[in-house]
Amino acid sequence: MVHGRRTGAPPGYGTTGAAADTPTSPVRRGLLWATGPVVLVLSVAVAVTIGPARISVPDVWSVVSSHLGIGDARLTPIRDGIVWNLRMPRTLLAAVCGAGLAVCGAVMQSLLRNPLADPFVLGVSSGASTGAVVVVVLGAGGGAVSVPGGAFAGALGAFALVLMLSHTLGGSTDRVVLSGVAVMQLFSALTSFVVMTAADAEQTRGVLFWLLGSLSGAGWSDVRICAAVLAVALAVCLGHARTLDAFAFGQDAAAALGVRVGRTRTVLLCTTALLTAALVSSAGAIGFVGLVLPHAARALAGAGHRRLLPVTALSGAVFMVWADTLARTVLVPQEVPVGVVTSLVGVPVFVLILHRTRRGV
Repeated sequence: MVHGRRTGAPPGYGTTGAAADTPTSPVRRGLLWATGPVVLVLSVAVAVTIGPARISVPDVWSVVSSHLGIGDARLTPIRDGIVWNLRMPRTLLAAVCGAGLAVCGAVMQSLLRNPLADPFVLGVSSGASTGAVVVVVLGAGGGAVSVPGGAFAGALGAFALVLMLSHTLGGSTDRVVLSGVAVMQLFSALTSFVVMTAADAEQTRGVLFWLLGSLSGAGWSDVRICAAVLAVALAVCLGHARTLDAFAFGQDAAAALGVRVGRTRTVLLCTTALLTAALVSSAGAIGFVGLVLPHAARALAGAGHRRLLPVTALSGAVFMVWADTLARTVLVPQEVPVGVVTSLVGVPVFVLILHRTRRGV
């Protein structure tokens, strides 16, 4: 028996919303696939030109092509270094982080049938930050555990605690969000306690990197690692696209359709935790990207995850590129943490979604 919508489930998360979802037309899908990558590439190229040093888009193409061995750079070594070693890795990491966090949010919202689910709101980012801080400040693991490893352990622990609390409280969508907020506050307090009792001045500055979210220290190694994890995670999620569609009708209905609910939830939640941990270890706890962008992508691509996940990734990447550009230029020469910018955008959207959910819209 297919169950109706659970309390608080918005359109697109229950049987009514799933049935009402209309696939996008072939023309609209073609426009999305044609324009999406182009917009992302142009956003990256233009974002790299923005800064104190005057650099044009043709200059950016010249530097990139020269480093790829298909042309000669026309810029001085200093300007070449500004583009290739400073701005380009930062902008690309912003795109990867935006895509990854948005995909994590889309998957979590589908698995939990909750429009308010994302790695930040459910405490996963805070758990990953705590795990990374414990490794850096307390030296947990005796050097055998890396910062990404600690972040992964913290992310898994935080999400396991959210699921346990929400199950104890009844398992409704509202309870999941409330449990996530509680866990987020718990791990934030643990992080603050570790910093206050064990960190020196230098370690405290490093901890602020994770707490506020910043891409100022981005390098090519961060881009390669995060991009590789994103590619694997996106492939896993796309491989479960039909299963995620089935979850729109509820876990019981998905099981009746032959979905191995427990195994699928474990695989996808561990995948999103791994991706979140990798992104947090490189860029810090950046909030609300996974909350806002999946809703925008659904409006463009519909609820089918084979279309939704790539569009979500592209929209998250574009959004994050411009959020980071705004963060590093709005108060020059001072830099605003990118997590502050995403929160300023995300909090009003969070309130709007919560209001719509309460009204059962």
